[in-house]
Amino acid sequence: MTPQSTAPEIIWAQRSSADSEDQCVVMVTINVPNLPLAPQTKLDLKPTGFEFEAHVPADSTKGIEEKHYAFKLDFFEEIDVENSKQSQTDKSLYLVLRKKEKKLEYWPRLSKEKIRLHNVKTDFDKWVDEDEQSGDLDDVMGGMGGMGGMGGMGDMMGMGDMGGMGGMGGMGGMGGMGGMGGMGGMDIQEMLKNMGGAGSGMGDFDSAEDEEDSDDEAQAGEAAPAETSTAENAKSKSAKDIESID
Repeated sequence: MTPQSTAPEIIWAQRSSADSEDQCVVMVTINVPNLPLAPQTKLDLKPTGFEFEAHVPADSTKGIEEKHYAFKLDFFEEIDVENSKQSQTDKSLYLVLRKKEKKLEYWPRLSKEKIRLHNVKTDFDKWVDEDEQSGDLDDVMGGMGGMGGMGGMGDMMGMGDMGGMGGMGGMGGMGGMGGMGGMGGMDIQEMLKNMGGAGSGMGDFDSAEDEEDSDDEAQAGEAAPAETSTAENAKSKSAKDIESID
């Protein structure tokens, strides 16, 4: 017995351009947990719309019940099926639909009929306003399954093989400059001895100054008696002169 059909969650965004056909696209994501591959999953894509159907078997390890998904949608305007793309993971079916008419204006909605569909929502991760389009879809498109390939960037971590660069850590070997401490290889006692010798030499210099000072004092001492003798002679002469006067 086939389970009752459930409408899958559908999110969408779009881009537009008056010049580039590649920029005129509608990005649709159909989310279904444990989405099986064909033929359990079917997509009938037409210029005017699509029909989706998937039968998901029960998986007790993931807490997933058996479900049958089905949904039909007519597009607001026609698409170019041949230039549209799709990819699938175990959680989602991604569609990049080329708009048939190239123009700058956005579609006001995904569906042709102006009715509210509870399972169709805006994909805010991909949506930008009409006047804020960058013109580059690579990053956005990459998020539709292709991003998995970017996991290879993890291999860039394989630059860890450049771990040889870690050898730059060998610059720590500059610590060997500490080897300048090897100057300590000069006998410290010898150094102090030499420094002491220099100090004693300075002491000799002080002694020389002391000797010069002593010589000066000695000469001054010798000069003093001479000056005294001259004064005494003068006084003696004065006394004689006085006696003569008398």
